[in-house]
Amino acid sequence: MIVRGKPSLWHVLTAVRGSVLPVIAPQIVGMMAYAAVLVWIDHTFHDLPHPEPTAFGVFGIALSLFLGFRNNAAYDRWWEARKLWGLMLANMRALARETEVFLKDEAVRHRILRLALANLHLHRINLRRSGPDEASRAATGRAGLPDMARPCDALDAMAWVLAAEREAGRLDGFGARQLADRMSDLGNHQAGAERIAVTPLPYVYSLLVFRTSWLYLLIVPFSLVGPASWMTPLVVGVMAYIFFGFAEVTEELSHPFDTTPNALPLNAICRAVEISMAPHLGEPAPPSLAPADFRLD
Repeated sequence: MIVRGKPSLWHVLTAVRGSVLPVIAPQIVGMMAYAAVLVWIDHTFHDLPHPEPTAFGVFGIALSLFLGFRNNAAYDRWWEARKLWGLMLANMRALARETEVFLKDEAVRHRILRLALANLHLHRINLRRSGPDEASRAATGRAGLPDMARPCDALDAMAWVLAAEREAGRLDGFGARQLADRMSDLGNHQAGAERIAVTPLPYVYSLLVFRTSWLYLLIVPFSLVGPASWMTPLVVGVMAYIFFGFAEVTEELSHPFDTTPNALPLNAICRAVEISMAPHLGEPAPPSLAPADFRLD
C-alpha cells in the first residue's frame, strides 16, 4: 500500500510508484499514434468522416458512469478486506488478554498465542497464493507446525489444546466458551477474506469496460480530427489515460490481497499483531515495518 501525504504539483506530474501509468503507458502511446495516423491521412491523402461530437459526448458520459460504478464495487471489496484484517488484529489482541485471564499455565498460554500467530501468517500467504516466506516459517516453527500447514490447521490445534485444558479441569466452562468464541471470530474473518480472494468481480464487468473503452477511443478521434487537428493525439492520450487508468485501478483494488503497490499491507498488519503479542509471550517487541519508498507491504 502506498503511504504518503498530499502530493505537491511536482509529485503529481512525476510520481510513478503507486500509479497505474507504467501499466497503461503502452495503450496510451498506441492510441496517440493511432490518432496521429488518422490526422496525417486526413490532412495528406483523403478527408476522413468528421461526425458531430455530441454523440461521442453522450457515449463518454455513459462509459464514465459505468466506470464509476465498477470503481465503487472494487473499492468496496478493498475496504471490506481491510475491515476484516482490522477485526483480526483486534481479536488477536483480545485473545492475548483472555488467555491471561482464563489460562494459568504459561506454557499453554504461549502455545495458544504462537498457534494464533501461525494461523495469521498462514492466512496471509494463503490469500497471496505465495509459498512460505521467512516470517511464516518462523511463526509455524515456533508453533510446532509444518511450513505447508493450512490456516485451519493452526485453529484446529488451538481447539485441541483448549479441549485438553478443559478436560483436565484447568479451564472452566465460561473461559472455554469465551476462548472458543474468540477462535470462532478469527475463523469467520478468515472465511470472509477467503471469500473475497476467490470471488473476483464478474468477468462480464471487466470485459464490458475494456471493450467499450477501446471502442470509444478508436472512434472518437474522427470527431476531433477537424476541430483539434494535430492536437488530436494529445486529447486522445488524455482520454486514454482517464479511461484505461480507471479500468486498471479497479482491477488492482478488486484484488486487495495481491502484491501490487495498492494492495493491503498484510505484512505490516501481521507485524502489528506480533508487537501486541510480544509482552504476553515475554519477548521483546519487534520494530514496526516502515514504508520503503512510500510503499508498505
